[in-house]
Amino acid sequence: MNDLPDSWAMASLAAVSVDCEQRIPAADATFQYIDIASIDRATKSIVTPQTLLGRNAPSRARKVVRTGDVLVSMTRPNLNAVSFVPEIFNGQIASTGFDVLRSDGVEPRWLFYLVRTEGFVQSMSQLVQGALYPAVRSKDVRGYEVPIAPLNEQKRIADKLDALLARVDACRERLDRVPAILKRFRQSVLSDAMVGNLTAEWRREHPTHTSANDLAAKLHYAHQLAGGHKLGNAAPPTEEVHNLTAEMFPKGWELVTLRDLVMPDRPITYGILKPGPEIDNGIPYVRVADFPNERLNITAIRRTSPSIDQEFKRSRLRSGDLLLSIRGTVGRVVLIPPEIEGANITQDSARLTIQSAVNPDFVLWYLRSELAQARMSRAVKGVAVRGINIGDVRALQTPLPHRHEQDEIVRRVETLFASADRLEARYAAARAQVVRLTPALLAKAFRGELVPQDPDDEPANVLLERIRAARAAVPPKARSRKDTGRPTKTQKAEILMLNRQDIRDAHLCTILRERGPLTAEALWSASQLDIDDFYDQLKDEEARGLLNERRGDSPGAQRLLAVAA
Repeated sequence: MNDLPDSWAMASLAAVSVDCEQRIPAADATFQYIDIASIDRATKSIVTPQTLLGRNAPSRARKVVRTGDVLVSMTRPNLNAVSFVPEIFNGQIASTGFDVLRSDGVEPRWLFYLVRTEGFVQSMSQLVQGALYPAVRSKDVRGYEVPIAPLNEQKRIADKLDALLARVDACRERLDRVPAILKRFRQSVLSDAMVGNLTAEWRREHPTHTSANDLAAKLHYAHQLAGGHKLGNAAPPTEEVHNLTAEMFPKGWELVTLRDLVMPDRPITYGILKPGPEIDNGIPYVRVADFPNERLNITAIRRTSPSIDQEFKRSRLRSGDLLLSIRGTVGRVVLIPPEIEGANITQDSARLTIQSAVNPDFVLWYLRSELAQARMSRAVKGVAVRGINIGDVRALQTPLPHRHEQDEIVRRVETLFASADRLEARYAAARAQVVRLTPALLAKAFRGELVPQDPDDEPANVLLERIRAARAAVPPKARSRKDTGRPTKTQKAEILMLNRQDIRDAHLCTILRERGPLTAEALWSASQLDIDDFYDQLKDEEARGLLNERRGDSPGAQRLLAVAA
């Protein structure tokens, strides 16, 4: 901010804003309660306030907001949950988890756009002290130094930002529809492909390649030579799931089951029940988690012992096999590459080794189509762990065109999907540019580069001096205990709101002894303190060694606060 226009000045947010009033909502009063969860961080707007009765209000509901106020979340400032208060929420009540900036002599939208800048977010994020509670205090927010333009220029800049960012938001909204459109396009391609619509013209041009009767007979004969399909311990197929009929497909197509398509000596099977601990230089095995979004992540593959792999040697993989997820997330399909030939799988997936007379890519695309996915979904059972039994996988009906038509379907599907992939890449690049536009425009605005300066504008230092003089002319109010705004004992019993003067010096530890370890946010809620008071109390008790932080053993476990041993 060293190269600001000559008519600009620097000042703290405290110099250009005042506190909002606070009150306890009457027990029978209805009001809109704005908490941090009410803020849409993408649009920086209030979208989901709660309608509450005063008697049901949480203890943090006491900051009265007015049109033009700027709400700044003091928890997790890196998320930048901020909002401008529109007229519809005038007089409603916000959480004490916000610092409410009320303009004092400056354009309110100027403050709103300032707290959206990358500089503000980074500064507040750096002021979060320690890991016990991810929050800043009101004095941290108010202490932030900001550029102040002449008042008329503030309004011109705010008007310009209103117009430009509205266009950016509209562009982002239109772009955000693209993934859903592309998803529908891909599913439509597969749906048309698997009922013959995609290759209808091709069949007319290739009349000698329209019958799959010989191919189906060949597949069945291969299984007959091997002794036929064996039931094993698989559960019978689910009734009313496998309901495809020959009339749904072109003349000449056959309708077979998935078990008909696999090699007789490698029937459809699941894998290792309990892989055991990770073994260095052990045998790799593929989990469903290793192919999210139907893309195999080889670097994440774990290894089991050779003895466990030997016990489940029936489920070892070959290059070109298909792997279908059957537990947890049902219906993901991935093609096994040569790099992991010989790896094993878990009980959460089924291996399919497709006979050479059938194009495995055709089977892969079929399994990803709505035709197959819908039937797998209907066969899902279970409560704690949802899944499809291996009997339903084997019985899954599959349309079978002539091998030449299979190849043509795969070619057309892959061509169309490649086009969709290119569009998706262009979308991602455009989306990234749009995301960068807002911070770039804000940075330009607060460097004084968005609109030209007007030499007739009153300089910002004159504006700031006038604000200071107006504040100095107001005598400080004599405040007594009765009019401090703090609740009386009767009120405290009703609304459960406390002040640091009202608590014991080990207030937080007392709560933790009664309730056990809590997250910082749960402890804040239980403390019944304003966020600034809670933050100060937390630091005080931590400094005295009364409480500390604990971490769970599992990866990503929540951090908990507990009484120090």
